[in-house]
Amino acid sequence: MIQVGIIGGAGYTAGELIRLLLQHPNAAINFVYSTSNAGNKVSHIHQDLEGSTELKFTQEVNENIDVLFLCLGHGNSKKFLDNNSFSAKTKIIDLGNDFRLTQDHVYEGKKFVYGLPEFQKETIQKSNYIANPGCFATAIQLALLPLANSEKLGNDIHINAVTGATGAGTSLSATTHFTWRDNNFSYYKPFTHQHLGEINQTVKELQSDFDSDILFLPNRGNFSRGIFASLYTNFDGTIEEAKELYTSFYQDDPFTHVSNAPIHLKQVVNTNKCLIHVHKHNNKLLITSIIDNLLKGASGQAVQNMNLLFDLPEETGLQLKANYF
Repeated sequence: MIQVGIIGGAGYTAGELIRLLLQHPNAAINFVYSTSNAGNKVSHIHQDLEGSTELKFTQEVNENIDVLFLCLGHGNSKKFLDNNSFSAKTKIIDLGNDFRLTQDHVYEGKKFVYGLPEFQKETIQKSNYIANPGCFATAIQLALLPLANSEKLGNDIHINAVTGATGAGTSLSATTHFTWRDNNFSYYKPFTHQHLGEINQTVKELQSDFDSDILFLPNRGNFSRGIFASLYTNFDGTIEEAKELYTSFYQDDPFTHVSNAPIHLKQVVNTNKCLIHVHKHNNKLLITSIIDNLLKGASGQAVQNMNLLFDLPEETGLQLKANYF
């Protein structure tokens, strides 16, 4: 069994990670680290796990685990690794943004690889340290990869995407209180969202001559989980050519699927899937992309990366059904 350690165990992504790993046939949770909840049962915080585990949070780490998941706030993964060491065999998957960009890939001799399986599966399989992508970045990149790979991006890309309340994490703020969020909708960080760095990085790696703008408007929705991203850009081909481009690109990827029908969030919530739909209007190609921000956008993709690191089928422990009703 793969021995797993989880750091930052009280947050949403850690809760989903624990839920997945408890059911994973090849993994066992060795410890769940939390400074604020040490000694408490994990199910006291993650109440959906009541009756599923007797695990308790701890402030102690086992240096000899097989894989370490860092579920810390952005900027805190490096701080944790500065103060804690692990064995040479320990693989690390960081769910924060500390190592996603090229200039941050190398840390203390460890080279982190960007962990978007549909982008570079073989590279992930040969690595020991993974920078798990951001949630918006995952949905948007999966919408763009086939076009960039075929060097068919030649104009500005316009993106409007909405995420659920869990995308903001567990800490309360003025825009996460129920009375503000309920029956409400708003944008934030227009054109400057932090995930643009990793999106631009991947696009440029696939299509080095791309020099147009990626214009991203992120929105807050009044639902709990999920991301619905709508993108449009110029496309010279037919809709049939676009469908073939996307279908052929993702034919060997078990979690990313191209739908012939328009898509909606209930199809992916509680799964590790990404669904994509393409639509042509005059010279514009509209691409819609949907994921669960906590699964394919975070913990599910982290487990998918763990499976690749340990030569397991990508789907292991991730055969989840959407909450459709």
